[in-house]
Amino acid sequence: MALMITDECINCDVCEPECPNDAISAGEEIYVIDPNLCTECVGHYDEPQCQQVCPVDCIPLDPERRETRDELMTKYRLITAA
Repeated sequence: MALMITDECINCDVCEPECPNDAISAGEEIYVIDPNLCTECVGHYDEPQCQQVCPVDCIPLDPERRETRDELMTKYRLITAA
């Protein structure tokens, strides 16, 4: 399941550089996560790094984008060509 950033985001800039897939970018008002690039850090880390550094806990799972761990690993392999 891809992650999403909620409107509690304070634009602190700490999540963007932590994303190994470059899925996080500045949106019009808050940071946004590209669900096509988000693998919840599967293939890179044991836990989503953006969630680990977020000071306001505004990066939950996106209920609209349910993916299994196997699907996330497949996406990781496609993104990284591994």
